[in-house]
Amino acid sequence: MFPTHRPRRLRTSETLRRMVAETVVTTNDLIYPLFAVPGEGVANEVKSMPGVYQLSIDKIVEEAKQVYDLGIPAIILFGIPAEKDTDATGAWHDCGIVQKATEAVKKAVPDLVVAVDTCLCEYTSHGHCGYLETGDLSGRVLNDPTLELLKKTAIAQANAGADIIAPSGMMDGFVKSIREALDAAKFQDIPILSYAAKYASAYYGPFRDAAESTPQFGDRRTYQMDPANGREAIKEIVLDIAEGADMLMVKPALAYMDIIWRVKEASNLPVAAYNVSGEYSMVKAAALNGWIDEQRVVMETMTSFKRSGADLILTYHAKDVARWLKG
Repeated sequence: MFPTHRPRRLRTSETLRRMVAETVVTTNDLIYPLFAVPGEGVANEVKSMPGVYQLSIDKIVEEAKQVYDLGIPAIILFGIPAEKDTDATGAWHDCGIVQKATEAVKKAVPDLVVAVDTCLCEYTSHGHCGYLETGDLSGRVLNDPTLELLKKTAIAQANAGADIIAPSGMMDGFVKSIREALDAAKFQDIPILSYAAKYASAYYGPFRDAAESTPQFGDRRTYQMDPANGREAIKEIVLDIAEGADMLMVKPALAYMDIIWRVKEASNLPVAAYNVSGEYSMVKAAALNGWIDEQRVVMETMTSFKRSGADLILTYHAKDVARWLKG
């Protein structure tokens, strides 16, 4: 009791505070998302995401080198194809944009880990994550036929040299289907980072600008999770673990740190938190207006993700965080 106990004693200097810090963010925690587009010399800034660009493959390679030099161990690739169709051909074709970007990055920076988003919404003409019932404008995806497309996509990505397959469509059984397909193709050593608890969130708006994946009708609430549900997240991660997931994702992160904590407590797998586009853009907008200290807010947020149980953080702030950590 006071005055014997004075917790402020351990806060008296920067060095002492650093020595007793319970949670530490390092560059090893970071994964940097990149958006690949056709062409050469292309760097289109995403208007709703200041500092984030759609990049042609040559620019993706330049960015990958910079990321690696900053000590960030991994990127995750998203693709915007030249053409879209109902079969999501650009997702699983050998010449798909993500496959070509993966090949180029692995050739230029072989030690950089390349994760790939294994989803279909960027490649379908309707913007949903799989096959739809003909004439159905509700956005209800046909689950089992879509699994066949995801299997083809994962194999094409593995053939291109991807280090991590990251399925994000929230189809029932997608981890099992992809794991079996990878194993049958002799890619048994490639891990699956499952978007195990992906919510139907309003925080994704700027990402849909970047990935050009806004649904043309309906919404994604028949396959992404209801933000009201927490227990359901645990059900989803238990199923994904049983199906062979190697890592688990919670998306979004900022409003779902309770879910990150619950997932970490319920599993012994690495847990990734996706600091999504809306979270990023709100901070950027406030910083550009001079309303907040961007560095302090971002680092506090990253620390909070780690404190809530995240082992990995996918964030558009990754390069800035790496620079700040280097002082």
